[in-house]
Amino acid sequence: MIEMKVMGIALDTRTGSPIVVLHDKNNRKALPIWIGSAEASAIIRKIENLNVSRPMTHDLIINIIEKAGYTVQKIEINDVEKDTYYATIFLQNNSGQTLEIDSRPSDAIAVAIRVDAPIFVTANVISNGSVSTDTAKDEEEAQEFKKFVQSIKPSDFEKLLKDNDHHESDQ
Repeated sequence: MIEMKVMGIALDTRTGSPIVVLHDKNNRKALPIWIGSAEASAIIRKIENLNVSRPMTHDLIINIIEKAGYTVQKIEINDVEKDTYYATIFLQNNSGQTLEIDSRPSDAIAVAIRVDAPIFVTANVISNGSVSTDTAKDEEEAQEFKKFVQSIKPSDFEKLLKDNDHHESDQ
């Protein structure tokens, strides 16, 4: 799991659809997720600390969770299938009981940012949907890897094979 933060809301220039953009702590990866207008509005309202006179939907959800004796521990964006992302909201009460609630990522994010709950993304979602935000660092790592590969000699493999002869596994 990789912890991510909300970078902001963007608009798809082709369709005009809102996109919530998450980024990792090192600003190396960004994960864009297309969302609905209502959810984008809810996320923007919280990011910009805009107060409304009455509870909006995600505020209501938080109120219900808290009145039921639970707190939001974290959210996980844990799967992506055919451009559809899946998330889970993890709730916990005082006795340690945990509930897992299936959610759309946009709703889970809107809830999480209201209570400062961490947002986690699984490695498979990152690998399938993220984009690099630090191409210079990526290029540097690629060059280091190329140098490493070029420095490998056949004798390195001989030593590795000899070491593994004594530690064979059936995997």
